[in-house]
Amino acid sequence: MKKSMLKLLNPMMNLPTPSNISFMWNFGSLLMICLMNQILTGLFLAFHYKTDINLAFQSIINMNRNINFGWLIRSFHANGASMFFIMIYIHISRGIYMNSFNFKMTWIIGVMLLLLTMMTAFVGYVLPWGQMSFWGATVITNLLSAVPYLGNSIVTWIWGGFSINNATLTRFFSIHFILPFIILMFTFIHLMFLHFTGSNNPLGINSNFDKIMFSPYFIIKDLIGLIMFMWMFLTLTLIFPYMLNDHNNFIMANPMITPNHIQPEWYFLFSYSILRAIPNKLGGVMALLMSILILLILPMMNNKKFLSNKFYPINKMMFWMFINTFFLLTWIGMQPVESPFIEMGQILTLLYFSYFFINFYMMKLWDKLLI
Repeated sequence: MKKSMLKLLNPMMNLPTPSNISFMWNFGSLLMICLMNQILTGLFLAFHYKTDINLAFQSIINMNRNINFGWLIRSFHANGASMFFIMIYIHISRGIYMNSFNFKMTWIIGVMLLLLTMMTAFVGYVLPWGQMSFWGATVITNLLSAVPYLGNSIVTWIWGGFSINNATLTRFFSIHFILPFIILMFTFIHLMFLHFTGSNNPLGINSNFDKIMFSPYFIIKDLIGLIMFMWMFLTLTLIFPYMLNDHNNFIMANPMITPNHIQPEWYFLFSYSILRAIPNKLGGVMALLMSILILLILPMMNNKKFLSNKFYPINKMMFWMFINTFFLLTWIGMQPVESPFIEMGQILTLLYFSYFFINFYMMKLWDKLLI
């Protein structure tokens, strides 16, 4: 048994890795830690959760008050989702900046992982059956009605009726339970493709002549990253456990009372702002999907002679403008749908999508100057 475990871990331990990769390459391993935390804590929460619209909210209160360490497990799970998205957004940002999307299959599987994670987080947010859970689910699932011809039928099929009810909650719980295992499978595929190509590095050059073993050098670096991550995670979980929660979700779902301002969790706010910026319903849904799927065009657009943004001063400036746009879109998503936030959201949406195309032409221009 011991020998078979060592044989399984051997390719990871002996993986040749570029010697110059920085702490920004730690986030992949931290995402695996986040995924394991979500699966384990979710399993324990599922033992006590009731998939009934009359009991779901009370079962959450029961976990917090009456189950041994239930409050801790739930806090780990709820805040673990926020930490998961913080890590995944940093991981993607590093990939864009360092042009890791040149490893096409690894990048495509990574984008699929992001979509699966967002889907899992959305259906999970409905389960506590608070006000924002109910109304957020109502708004987002209603977006599917924009699909021509089949839209209303799809919404009715997902709901299991003509409104969100017990059938919807049961379906969402089932989906939320099974998707993390699908994410785990895709994670192994993601790692498999990464092992075929090897990791990228800050210079973006072929570093086959300057590689060292993953163990022990990068295991130590990852452990230092893990310690820093656990410090932030435990601070959030134990000292500020409800900082990232919506106050409306402490009220049991009531279909007769609509909150003044319906919004999703903070990690979806940038996409939600893009959705709100388009006056047309179908156009808004398409823009919402494209806010994520546009990442898939990055491997096709690359035409650089160097493989890292370190060599492209204009691209570096554009990248940080893009990051600021992301934060501003997140902030706009928290604001009510009124002027001037509507106009600001539309301008920022244009800037968000412009980055990918302007960056492409900047690369071509800079390459010509280098010749």
